[in-house]
Amino acid sequence: MGLDVLVFLAFMLTALIIDFKAHQNDQEITLKSAGLWSLFWVGTALAFALYLLWHDGKASMSLFLTGYVLEKALSVDNLFVMMAIFAWFNVPEIYRHRVLYYGILGAVIFRLIFVLIGSGLLHLSAYVEILFGVLVGYSCVVMLKNQAQEEEKIEDYSEHLAYKLVYKFFPVYPKLVGHDFFIHRKRLGALERGLKGQEVSDLHHQSAYAKAKYIATPLFLCLAVIELSDVMFAFDSVPAVIAVSKEPLIIYSAMMFAILGLRSLYFVLEVLKGYLVYLEKSVIVVLGFISLKLILGASKHLFGVGLEIGPSASLYVVLGVLGAGVLASLIKPAKC
Repeated sequence: MGLDVLVFLAFMLTALIIDFKAHQNDQEITLKSAGLWSLFWVGTALAFALYLLWHDGKASMSLFLTGYVLEKALSVDNLFVMMAIFAWFNVPEIYRHRVLYYGILGAVIFRLIFVLIGSGLLHLSAYVEILFGVLVGYSCVVMLKNQAQEEEKIEDYSEHLAYKLVYKFFPVYPKLVGHDFFIHRKRLGALERGLKGQEVSDLHHQSAYAKAKYIATPLFLCLAVIELSDVMFAFDSVPAVIAVSKEPLIIYSAMMFAILGLRSLYFVLEVLKGYLVYLEKSVIVVLGFISLKLILGASKHLFGVGLEIGPSASLYVVLGVLGAGVLASLIKPAKC
């Protein structure tokens, strides 16, 4: 297990450094670039899966791939929410990769906490498995309800908890300042001269600007909203992925390789979001399957009545259902 952890960290850190070095400059991400980087992250995950096959056997590889595919599919909805947040804050394309980079670094930390707590709870009793199965089933019902309401509502993110918390702890400059999340007070004078009329007057009347050493920008507001939205999303996705395996390393590595590739996938989905119309429906079916898998497996242990579904079978079901959703989207697009 110690070797598995070292190999996972080596894979993840090496890929992160390569990605970071390649995206140091603010630039618009093209579909070709996003597609190639998505393949890079998928290739990294598959290389780690091959290591698990060699070192730990087919079962570990199947569990890892099932968790990876499941997290990737569940993340699609989260990426659509991020698109809406970027649009609401009017964040230029050239800064979006930077926001996603720091947002995903936060997800790395929060997912680790959730995985350690969740996998620890699963080891306590088979009854906890039933509870997790119910939670996953509830997520499935919520997604079905959301699909039934098909109204396009433009959310007001100024009412978001993260937005209000930022304003509570920091003064916020009213305009973007390049890709900076914060600006130093000494820069305020020069920035004020770039504003006109009432905006300048408003700034002079905010004593918080005079007292604060650093002032937040709208880009930090956007990052905070994305970060908290991802934490809320984790309450749905983590139980579903934990349902695949009780082994923390398998769960966490699957989630990390899926999440670290989300930045590139985001720019691909911006182009394809109008086409993958049946993907969410297939994700709902997968969640239903995972819920039943957990409940039936726990029932088998507790009462001798139920069904144990192996790692390979789970992988085939997840891949088959999601593949069918993508294929249906390509063959028969939904009517606008």
